[in-house]
Parts: sequence; structure tokens; C-alpha cells
Amino acid sequence: MYAQFFGNYLLNRKAVTPEQLAKAIANSSNTHIKLGTLAMHKGFMTAAEVDEVCFLQTREDKRFGEIAIERNYLFEDQLEDLLKSQNPDFLLLGQNLVDTGALSNGELEELIIDYQNDYEIVAPTDRAGTEDTQALIENFLISAERPVDEHAVMYLNLVFNNLVRFIGDDFTPLSPIQTSDYEVNYCVTQNITGPLKFSSSLDMETSAAIGFASRYAKMEFTEFDEYVKASLEDFLNLHNGLFIVNMSNEESIELTLDPPHQETEPVLSLSDNSFVIPVIYPFGTIYLLLTL
Repeated sequence: MYAQFFGNYLLNRKAVTPEQLAKAIANSSNTHIKLGTLAMHKGFMTAAEVDEVCFLQTREDKRFGEIAIERNYLFEDQLEDLLKSQNPDFLLLGQNLVDTGALSNGELEELIIDYQNDYEIVAPTDRAGTEDTQALIENFLISAERPVDEHAVMYLNLVFNNLVRFIGDDFTPLSPIQTSDYEVNYCVTQNITGPLKFSSSLDMETSAAIGFASRYAKMEFTEFDEYVKASLEDFLNLHNGLFIVNMSNEESIELTLDPPHQETEPVLSLSDNSFVIPVIYPFGTIYLLLTL
């Protein structure tokens, strides 16, 4: 999940705009990681050396690795290591931002170093375990000046993993926004009751709902209909069902789910403990509304 939070990190640093980020995310499925990006990430080459080799490729009919070795920027064993290594997906996001002109290689190099230092990421492969993703979410909340509640972290850890699992990993969450009044698009809500009380909502424009439902149901929907609405409710119900099972197994806290329902009021009045997390996907932005 390093790629998703790298996008949020770049936005918080004001290194890119939401529009630039959304364009790079949309391109991620159509591109592959380049050797220059990998070499820079591994510390084998500097950004200036990568830029030089890329320039020389426009003048010579040779591969990146060949030119880098000829210039003594890479050794044979380093090239072999790059070709075999598993690499974090956030590198591909960064590379797409360079390819679209949002960042230079030099800026990307500095941002990757800062990101890994700030988040204490060691040799990431983007196959982070539960503890790693929880640390990312804690930093995500801290950066937005939100309280780090252990149950909120557990909930967000699960919801982001379920988005990856059921919708796709090509998203970036924006920082949580505290708001007292929220103007809805199409919004479904579900309440969790018991020793802990949670309220979660999934809101999005109808065009985004069609894209979301198409991915979730693995069917191509073309219009906003009852099947799309049912898919949103089913995702929310499935996610919250998994959450209460986890709470029972890990915390011995027994919770109950109310049925999901559509919000009919155009504006929701939220409590002081509520916040909204926009999540950018190529098909549109979804909004997670949480009262914890």
C-alpha cells in the first residue's frame, strides 16, 4: 500500500496537484517500471546520470542498461540485480509523474528519499504486512492532525485493503477532512452498534458509482441503476461485516450491524468526531465518511 500513501504524501508536500496525480494513476495500468527509475531508487545511479542515459537513448540505438554500463554508471551485477528485484509500486507512480512532466527525475529522487525517511520505510516491496500498513495509516492520520485511535486505525487498515482487494489498487487517499455539514451525491450509510459505535458512509457521483460497481461486481455497468446501488450497499456491508468479525476475534468485542441505507437528505449533519476521506480512482472520486 506504499503507492497509495505516496500519492497522499506528494499532495501534502504540494509536489503535485490532484489533477496531475489522477492522470498518473490512470496511466499506471498501461506502463511498466523503467530501469532508470529502479537504478535511482536503489542508489546505483543519480537522477542526473539517469537523465543523461535517457538523452543518449534518443541518439543511439541501445538499451538503457547497455549505455549505463558503457558510461560506468552501472556494473553488470547491479544491472542483473535490477532485472531480478521486486520493486514497490510507488516507483511506478513516481515514474508516471515524471513521464507526464509533473516532476523531474531529480525531484522524484529527493521525494522518494524523504518519503522513506519520514515513513521509516525499509526496502519496501509494496507487499506490506498488517503492521506495516497500520504504521502507514497512523502517519496518514498524524499528517492530517487527526487523533490516532487504535480502532480507527484498524477500521481504515481494513477499508483500504478491501478497496485494493475488491475495487483495485490504483487509488490515492486524500487527507481526512473535518466537516460538520456534508453535501451528498449518492450516499449509502451503515451503522455499527454495541460497545463501540461506528457510522460509515460511501458517497460518490453517479458516474463514479457506475465505475465502482463495475469493478466490484466484475460486470460492465453503463447506467446508474438498482444494480449499481446494490453493489455499493453490498461492498459497505461486506467490509463492515469483516470489521466486526475482526473485532470479535482480535478484541473480543461483539458488535452488531444495522442494514445499509440510502441517505435521502441532500446535506448530512455530522458530529465533531466525523471526517471525510476522498479517495481518487481513475473512474472518479469516492468519499468515505466516518464517525468513530
